[in-house]
Amino acid sequence: MTSLPARLILPLLLLFGSFCSTLTRGGEDAEALKLQKDQREFDLFKLALQWPGTECKGTSKCCSTNGCCRPNAIIGFTIHGLWADYEDGTWPSCCEGSQFDENVISPLLDVLNKYWPSYRCGSSKTCHKTKGLFWAHEWEKHGTCSYPIIKNEYEYFVNALDLYFKYNVTEVLIGAGYVPSNSEKYPLEGIISAIQNAFHMTPEVTCSSGSLEELRLCFDKNFEPRDCETESNTESGINSLKSSSCPSNVSLPIYDKSQWLESNEAVISQSSEQPILIERVREA
Repeated sequence: MTSLPARLILPLLLLFGSFCSTLTRGGEDAEALKLQKDQREFDLFKLALQWPGTECKGTSKCCSTNGCCRPNAIIGFTIHGLWADYEDGTWPSCCEGSQFDENVISPLLDVLNKYWPSYRCGSSKTCHKTKGLFWAHEWEKHGTCSYPIIKNEYEYFVNALDLYFKYNVTEVLIGAGYVPSNSEKYPLEGIISAIQNAFHMTPEVTCSSGSLEELRLCFDKNFEPRDCETESNTESGINSLKSSSCPSNVSLPIYDKSQWLESNEAVISQSSEQPILIERVREA
């Protein structure tokens, strides 16, 4: 049976989640209201995206939960998190609220596993002094602080996915000629300009060893695109980005999973199928 395109699935999931939340939310909103007494309300959202080819360079262990080790992995940006930030560059974290519950996002798990993977083995620290999934860390540290715009765990993940598909950074960069490669280097200014022209926003970027590591898109509280920098702290978005951890020319590497073929901790299948590019998600 042909599957529905991701852009159709997400609205349906949001409707389903709204229905479920009326049945299961209980005192969750009251908890969030109590919580915000201790930390002032945030100013903007940042959608943090990771480049797998860079993230996976530091992988020293392969396991079933490590997205670096999966066959047919996406070549393109995946989600790190949706962050509630302040204008001054700081952010609230670990706001009081509901503890992560995987059952709440069960309708989203297939999509999350594909487009919001962890690139590490082991568990992530949570705000309740426990360890859990990467998603638990992101919800408890950042999602709980996005109230009152985002009111519950389900809304947090659906909104992040919706922004990710709507503002498809990988599609924009490939369309501009910035294709994943282990040999090419691209001007950072060109990458930033491609994002600016497509989405009318100036992103933040971070790099590691000359490779693009993260790209962050900023949005106001209505989820409209905006520059990540404000006029009070920068004269030029591009100039500000050049002073970050990135050189003038950066790479968009492809991670080679062949090093894990002999791993005793995971079985990596190298089939003839090619990795899936994010821009093709609507055809899935």
